[in-house]
Amino acid sequence: MKALLLVDIQNDFLPGGALAVPDGNEVIAVANRLSKAFEQVVATQDWHPANHMSFVESHAGRQIGETITRHGLPQILWPTHCVQFSFGAELSPELDLSNIGQIFQKGTDPSLDSYSGFFDNARRKATGLESYLREKRIDAVCVMGLATDYCVKFTALDAVSLGFKTILILDGCRGVELKPGDIGRSLDEMNRQGIEMLQSTDLT
Repeated sequence: MKALLLVDIQNDFLPGGALAVPDGNEVIAVANRLSKAFEQVVATQDWHPANHMSFVESHAGRQIGETITRHGLPQILWPTHCVQFSFGAELSPELDLSNIGQIFQKGTDPSLDSYSGFFDNARRKATGLESYLREKRIDAVCVMGLATDYCVKFTALDAVSLGFKTILILDGCRGVELKPGDIGRSLDEMNRQGIEMLQSTDLT
């Protein structure tokens, strides 16, 4: 059985948000249309404490987009975004939530970032998403949302590494493109790992 996995379609990643993904709002219509075609729909939600280490404000003298090292891992510094219980952390009010069976929060540890919907970046803790999918007898996931070159990519890569047949819905994703070519490189990496790439119209 397939599940639709909606990644981080939250106010802070939409136009006007603290970390707006260019044209990020365009994925909402795709999500709303596809969610009606799937028996199982789940979503992820960035859910950071206010003192999260990925926020540039936590590091004096640093710049947005700069990379530091924490816990032996590279960490990009971002503007403060998706703070727990804030409007920016909420899923878009335009997103149809009626078919979403479960929302999995990530990035809750102030000392670790979590791009993937399955694990934090150090794989110290699982979000519960994998267990949920196994319980529902899901063997394939269709991944879409924000952003192609970060949370979507890492969620899809973890899904395929866990043995799920993984499909990326190309027209349901938008990227940050912090550096020119990031989106293309991300798509290439996912393709090399065996992730299938389709348009939403191929599924409906």
